[in-house]
Amino acid sequence: MRKRLLCVLMTALLLAGCGKAGGDEAEELALTVRGEYLALDACAAQAAVTADYGQRVYEYEMAVAVNGEETVLTLSAPETVAGLTARITGEDSRLEFDGLSVETGPLDGSGLTPVSALPALLEAARSGYITACALEEEGALLRVDCGDPSGSPGTGTEYALWFDTATHALIKGEISVDGFRVILCEFSDFTAG
Repeated sequence: MRKRLLCVLMTALLLAGCGKAGGDEAEELALTVRGEYLALDACAAQAAVTADYGQRVYEYEMAVAVNGEETVLTLSAPETVAGLTARITGEDSRLEFDGLSVETGPLDGSGLTPVSALPALLEAARSGYITACALEEEGALLRVDCGDPSGSPGTGTEYALWFDTATHALIKGEISVDGFRVILCEFSDFTAG
């Protein structure tokens, strides 16, 4: 009887291990996408950015070009600042041209701004701690959530990224601070390389 019980337990463990051997499809895809974004030296896209400060909301549209460590953003909306260009190469995330500034202030204690949000989303895609991932919209989109591995959900800065499952293009990104969404970026015409 004892041998039979041991045999049944071993079979159950082997079957459970086989089920995990293929891994979760969303997790595997998330790791593949992460590897591609880690190797990504350059990309370009159009972005619609909404920055929500709670009592005021700002909306921007811009062209995004990333080449190595440099991110270039060229505003196309609102019309009053269309054509302004920012070059971000590190800590600097201020958009200014000829005395006109589009600085709206930080969204969190670490200095997150609408301008620095785009590099932050790309960094989350490359190296953020993945807290969850799932396929959405009948498998057309991969959602990857990133956050602090030691934090609780809804606290600190969290990222949600959506990728096209066929092309792995970044479609949308959200940044939340203490459970409140402060940045929404919707991307179109995303190209790598």
